[in-house]
Amino acid sequence: MFTKKRKIGKTIDELKVGDKIEITKEVEDKDILLYLGFTDDANPVYIQHDYASRTPYEKPIVPQIMMNGFVSSVISMYLPGPGSVIKKVTFSYPKPLYHYGTLHLNIEISSIDDKGHTIYLNVIGKDDLEDIVLDGAVEVCPPYPWKPITYDAGTFENF
Repeated sequence: MFTKKRKIGKTIDELKVGDKIEITKEVEDKDILLYLGFTDDANPVYIQHDYASRTPYEKPIVPQIMMNGFVSSVISMYLPGPGSVIKKVTFSYPKPLYHYGTLHLNIEISSIDDKGHTIYLNVIGKDDLEDIVLDGAVEVCPPYPWKPITYDAGTFENF
């Protein structure tokens, strides 16, 4: 009759400036193929070795928006975690991340706006050579705490 209470991430009261997470993601062919298939993106610089070899990149690169997805996943799963919602993203991509590369993400809370129920995250992504491939900031609405099921009037009107 009632659904099981799901786990939520850290609420704004549980977070503090300086909280951070470091995650490493190895980018494999399956990740790129799933992304390209899902988005119907056929940019040759992402998938064609012969084309990419004739560009300044010299080999296929990981789509930048795919790296955004990895950041979104870390926010949704870990910091602040389930129940959080991204409000704004500002990223730059100083260097490309190449196929079979590893993305080392460092995400840290830089400030907290209790009144606006928003946290601000700094994001740095580096490759295996320690070159920055993603740099930016994200505004996030952390999860709201669970309210008791009897909190709202009329909760049991259908029973």
